[in-house]
Amino acid sequence: MSTDAAHDESQLGRWPNLPTLFFDQVDRMGDRPFLWKKRDGVYKALSWGDTAARVTPLARGLIGLDIKAGDRVALISENRPAWMVCDLAIMAAGGITVPAYTTNTVDDHRHILSDSGAVGVIVSSAALAAKVIKAAANCPDVRFVACMDVPDIAARDGIDVLALDNVIDAGRNRHENIIERSRALGRSSTACIIYTSGTGGTPKGVMLSHGAILHNAEAAVDVVRPLGLRDNVFLSFLPLSHSYEHTAGQFVPMAIEAEIYFADGIETLLTNLAEARPTLMTAVPRLYESMHQRILRNIEKEGGLKKKLFMKAVALGTKRYEGQSLNPIEWVLDRVLDKLVRSKVRGRFGGRLKALVSGGAPLPPELGIFFTALGLKLLQGYGQTESAPLISVNPAVGFKMHTVGPPVSGVEVRIADDGEICVRGENVMQGYWNNPEATQQTIMEGWLHTGDIGKFDEDGHLMITDRKKDIIVNSGGDNIAPQRVEGILCLEPEIAQAIVFGDKRPHLVGLLVPDPDWLKDWCRATGKKGTLADLHADEDLLKVLSAAVDRVNGKLSNIEKVRRFLVADAEFTIDDGSMTPTMKIRRHIIKERWGDRLTALYR
Repeated sequence: MSTDAAHDESQLGRWPNLPTLFFDQVDRMGDRPFLWKKRDGVYKALSWGDTAARVTPLARGLIGLDIKAGDRVALISENRPAWMVCDLAIMAAGGITVPAYTTNTVDDHRHILSDSGAVGVIVSSAALAAKVIKAAANCPDVRFVACMDVPDIAARDGIDVLALDNVIDAGRNRHENIIERSRALGRSSTACIIYTSGTGGTPKGVMLSHGAILHNAEAAVDVVRPLGLRDNVFLSFLPLSHSYEHTAGQFVPMAIEAEIYFADGIETLLTNLAEARPTLMTAVPRLYESMHQRILRNIEKEGGLKKKLFMKAVALGTKRYEGQSLNPIEWVLDRVLDKLVRSKVRGRFGGRLKALVSGGAPLPPELGIFFTALGLKLLQGYGQTESAPLISVNPAVGFKMHTVGPPVSGVEVRIADDGEICVRGENVMQGYWNNPEATQQTIMEGWLHTGDIGKFDEDGHLMITDRKKDIIVNSGGDNIAPQRVEGILCLEPEIAQAIVFGDKRPHLVGLLVPDPDWLKDWCRATGKKGTLADLHADEDLLKVLSAAVDRVNGKLSNIEKVRRFLVADAEFTIDDGSMTPTMKIRRHIIKERWGDRLTALYR
């Protein structure tokens, strides 16, 4: 159990850098469990002390590989304890971590390695190493590739291919005092360069200081405090190479001495939830949309009394969220439904969740209210890579689903004349690496121009209306927020993904992806055969989806209605480049592929 002193407010803000935060917590926590990973099908823990016993020799080993202060080292791995060990070791050696997604193409890796000037790469497997070596062929700065798993390839193209364990062993024979060495890093020192996900084109390297990420962690502690700072457990499954998980899934848990479980993958998330039983969980709206669809589909199949009780639990929970009083009969029924319905839903999430947190993209308010009505408090936050990433988040008490909460402590937010959200604080990036022009266009007079449009409500909670560059201006001059329309479309059980277009056009058109489980059920019921690629133009399928779109249109204003649509012949995925690794749609990619066919809908 954590000690009280660890959570004394006077302790916050004392850390000069991220490795010092870690080493200080190691002194406090010692042999207590920290990082949990499946081995032989069973979760086993690495203690705080055991983690430090890997970080310090690896840092020395990197120094032995001639890593100097400010050198960039790329880190490419799935989420696992070794990811955090390597990240901390790179920083403790004085280097700058450059995380990259395992799903990147060779060209993606080449751009990041070349642009960052990385001198080395740490990868999780020989297969990844082969891809990285191919990418690094024209990157003369890269000297070595170190593999977490035993490499089966030797030096190639002047690049040494090493086993990471050998680098750690070499470090054990060196005598640098890593803890003291790392303390010399100031909060203004660059900790990492995280490349944007490329939703709008070529990724840019965001330089984040130790202070920016520490500021995020310290602000998050203030938010979590009302929920309880003791004995927390996180489940990590979003990519640690993304700023959201890098901060919220690594350094926030570290700051509150929490344990971190690593999920096997998104496909085993429900199983891992039951095993890890997290108290706090961060995810993106796409995941909550998927869970919402799955829950409703299962309830529909159950039917009868179970469906009626479930829907009543949602209705009464929604009424309570909206501040309406329950009459005596409703009050009693609500308590009964808490045991019959909500406790089972909470159990599917491990039974200990204090709160779910959503970030990375706008969350439809209806989705947040749905989970909250079922006893799962869902707090929407807001940020971006350029702010490390936290800007605002809903508080645990008095949260409002149509907002992303008030700005966190130490962050100033103002709304520009054109509605753009501007941010100032220690959390703001140092700039884009090797790109002063883009930096000057984004940070002006100390203010980060987010590219998002928003406003404050009467309680000082920030409301995001849309991305500045994504706003659709129709031929009548009306401004339309596409993400709002898309979010409402994806609440329908038939629709998994949606994207709408209509800039300089008289009305909106859409591109829809049916929910795969719904589509299987529909095929069984109708006797249809084939995959989405075979059925996307099927007239019967179009009629059913048209009915779903009509239901949505009934909730939208006249200018937001989707008048015509196409059905995609495949899901939008990370692998085909139409989605980022954090499951955000790359509009420009989809528009390139479907532009002509979408334009034909206006004829």
